[in-house]
Amino acid sequence: MQTRPDRMLMVLPRARLVRKAVDAGYRVWSVWDPVRRDAAEHGDVARYSEEVLTADLTDESALRALVVRAAREHRIAHVMYLGGGAGLRPVLEEAHKLGISANPPQAHRLLGDRAALRELLHSHGRLSVRFRRVERRAELPGAVAESGGHPVVVGSLARDVDRRPVLVPGPGALEAWAGRTPGPYLVEEFLAGPQYTVSTLSVDGMHQVVGITATTTGGPPHFVAMEHVHPAPLGERESAEIRSAVCALLDLAGFEQGPADTTVVLTGTGPRILSSRPGFSRGGIPLLLRLARGIDLEAAFFRTLTPGGRLPHTDAVRTAAVGFFPLPSGRLTAVTGLDEIRALAHVHAVYFPFRPGDFVPGATDGASVHGFVVVDGADAGETAERLAAVRRLLRAEVEPAP
Repeated sequence: MQTRPDRMLMVLPRARLVRKAVDAGYRVWSVWDPVRRDAAEHGDVARYSEEVLTADLTDESALRALVVRAAREHRIAHVMYLGGGAGLRPVLEEAHKLGISANPPQAHRLLGDRAALRELLHSHGRLSVRFRRVERRAELPGAVAESGGHPVVVGSLARDVDRRPVLVPGPGALEAWAGRTPGPYLVEEFLAGPQYTVSTLSVDGMHQVVGITATTTGGPPHFVAMEHVHPAPLGERESAEIRSAVCALLDLAGFEQGPADTTVVLTGTGPRILSSRPGFSRGGIPLLLRLARGIDLEAAFFRTLTPGGRLPHTDAVRTAAVGFFPLPSGRLTAVTGLDEIRALAHVHAVYFPFRPGDFVPGATDGASVHGFVVVDGADAGETAERLAAVRRLLRAEVEPAP
């Protein structure tokens, strides 16, 4: 199939990514699923795209046919699916058959699937984590013993269920969790230590660690992120160990091209991989990289696809942080302080999705956070002080749920 190097097919793109691809010199055709993407963003995606192709990402055969037809008709050279979900596998498989995928589909499965990731690292002594996959509830106690005993991390591998891993402190909690969660199950040893998010960009199999961000969580059972700080306050040795671990993972997975987001725990015996996901970092980390290092990772990625495109490397000159707003679950009755926060010069983004009268759900993962603010400062101390001051400005009254 003849292709044009400046033509790209993007599946479920955010409007800003389409714009940055166009700014880098590409002509973009976008695949849009109105069920899976906010309709308010459709106009912006259409503005920057050559054409928007509507698809149902749950209809695998139709999606495969659309990818092949669009690629051949428009002589597409690059297929980009930087998200996840139902359509990822068929899109990547068809692109691979056509010779226009950035990575083999297997690389995305190995990185994005927690059980596959554990299997991949099992033979890598430096990065291996004790785990066991079991089919039935009755096998769980034995799997816990093999994984080092309580506390232990467990998750369901069943389809169409909540697959978020949780920490269970003891046999009673395990029995209660398994009683409401179908199998099969993945049981892993609990990795204790500070947590870091590693942003990488790979070009032709060369992996550049663009930055390491320290992540503070709210603790068990879901370890929801409460704060990201970039650059992470690490010594040279710890930083080198984390970089080496992440690059080794990407090599093992056969990941060749594009951004990836890897979460690492620095345990007492060295770094261990908690999870990994092809694509750009979430939770405001791309903005932290721009504020602290002056690098737009998303724009840099599209530039690396051009002939002679080079990996970015910049040193951090400031410190930036994302602070999430931890609200109790219940009915929001009043909120003040948002305008004061937005008026501060060192505040670069504010997100608060609730209005008085809305129900605030419990935060159980990164998708259910109660809003956040992004600040920067000359160093880690100043940034921490500014973040604490901003959090004090937000005054939210929540009536507890019955």
